[in-house]
Amino acid sequence: MSQKVLVVLTSHNTLGDTGKETGFYLSEVSHPVAVFDRAGFSVDYVSPKGGEAPMIGVDREDDINANFLDDADKMAQVKNTLSPAQVDPADYAAIFYAGGHGTMWDFPNAEDLGAIAASIYEKGGVVGAVCHGPAGLVPIRLSTGEALVAGKEVAGFTNQEEEAVGLSEVVPFLLANRLTELGATHTQSDNFEPHVVKCDRLVTGQNPASAKGVGEAIVGLLADE
Repeated sequence: MSQKVLVVLTSHNTLGDTGKETGFYLSEVSHPVAVFDRAGFSVDYVSPKGGEAPMIGVDREDDINANFLDDADKMAQVKNTLSPAQVDPADYAAIFYAGGHGTMWDFPNAEDLGAIAASIYEKGGVVGAVCHGPAGLVPIRLSTGEALVAGKEVAGFTNQEEEAVGLSEVVPFLLANRLTELGATHTQSDNFEPHVVKCDRLVTGQNPASAKGVGEAIVGLLADE
C-alpha cells in the first residue's frame, strides 16, 4: 500500500497591514510533492479552514512549478483542501507543513492540526516543515505535554532573512525566536542557502531553497522504516 503524506497549506491571504496578498509559497509545495510523487507516495492537502488555499510565488519559469500548475488533479486538491475535522491521522505516514508568510498568522493557533501532527509523530511517523512552515510546529504538544520541538535541532526562516525581505515588523513574531522559546535549538546557514535539519523524525528546512531537501529527507526516513 502506498504511504500517504498530508501536506498542510495556510488559509491566510493578507500580509499584515501591508495591503499585499500572501498564502502558501508554490515551490515549497511543488518541489517536495514532486519528490513524494517519484517515491510513489500519495498526497492529501489540508488547511486550517479547509477549502481553497491562497497561493503565491507562481513562477512558471520553474518547470516543477509549471508541472504542478498544469496538473488538474493537484490544482483541484489545492482549491478543495480538507479541513482538520476531515483528517484521520492514522491514514498518514508523514505530515508536511509548507511555508509562505500566511502561515505566520494561522498555523500557530491551529491546535487541531497540531493534534493531528502529534498523533502521526507518536505512532512513528514523520513531521516536516519548511521556511515559515515551522510556524505549524508551535502548537504541537506530545502526549507528555511537552512541545514537539523541545530539545530538538530545527531550521526555519531566519531573523536575518526576514529582515532581508523587509518583513520583520510585519509578521506577528519572528519564527526563529518563537522556536527557541519553545526549547528548540535553531540552526541556520547563510541567507537563502539550502539548509535541512533531521532530528529524530522531525525534518525542517530554512527557506524555499530547502524545500526539495526536506521532501527527500522525509522520503528517506519513511524508506528506512
